[in-house]
Amino acid sequence: MAGADLDPTRLVTSAPPSYHPSPRAPARPLPPGACDAHVHVFGPAARFPFAPERAYTPGDAPKERLFALHQRLGIERCVVVQSNAHGFDHRATADALAARPGAYVGIALAAPTVSDAELQRLDTAGFRGVRFNFAPHLGNATPIADVIAFGRRLAALRWHLQLYFESPLVHELAPAIAHSPVPVVIDHMGRVDASLGLDHPDFRAVRALSRLPHVWVKVSGAERISRSGPPYADAVPFAHALQDDAPDRVLWGSDWPHPNLGHVPDDGELVDLVGAYAPSAAARQALFVDNPARLYRFGATA
Repeated sequence: MAGADLDPTRLVTSAPPSYHPSPRAPARPLPPGACDAHVHVFGPAARFPFAPERAYTPGDAPKERLFALHQRLGIERCVVVQSNAHGFDHRATADALAARPGAYVGIALAAPTVSDAELQRLDTAGFRGVRFNFAPHLGNATPIADVIAFGRRLAALRWHLQLYFESPLVHELAPAIAHSPVPVVIDHMGRVDASLGLDHPDFRAVRALSRLPHVWVKVSGAERISRSGPPYADAVPFAHALQDDAPDRVLWGSDWPHPNLGHVPDDGELVDLVGAYAPSAAARQALFVDNPARLYRFGATA
């Protein structure tokens, strides 16, 4: 998926933007140093073409739009997650990190066969981990045994693994995750279906993983697990449970610009939703500031 393999004549075209054009400001200011631990940047496709083998074509969502959103929300730190749309070509993500050095870090996409030199180059650019996708709509997945074995190569960099999967897969993945040699971050509350309730076996398995000392969970994606729609009240009990299970290993992210979603959420509304499951100042400080600072090492040099 390297940039040299791309065909600009095929890849410049992008879909309409999927983000809210004018999100509201949060009702309650975020604590200083607040982090948005899950966003993507897309394009602009004319400068950073999409990968030929991508599973979807997003609309342009460049770093300037992201920076404007964070200024409105009161976000000072950020984790930019490399997208399937850009594949292994990390130029768009690295460009965003370079514009906010130390305050914005990245999560890469990589094959387990990636060279040590490439991992070191990404580390120098501000990357902190590698994401592996197990969602069917994003194409073939790397076997979990290979992912965990690859994790041994990340330990020296102080990187972690990030896993995105649909909730039924948690039972298959859990035994390997339990033995990971590096921290594991589970995306979007394990993509559970909120309509199935807290006692569903899928969510019970996600909670069991969240209690392991090396496992972190993003209480993001309320707009994805909800079946009631905005303001996503049916997602709150799930985030609340995960917050209670491991208050020092939960992270929050907006998932801007919300690719592959059937509606356009208001990011200010997503921030305000946190008050329903992390109402205290201490809980918000941990979720938005202390936990991500510990995992992502903002400002750390290579």
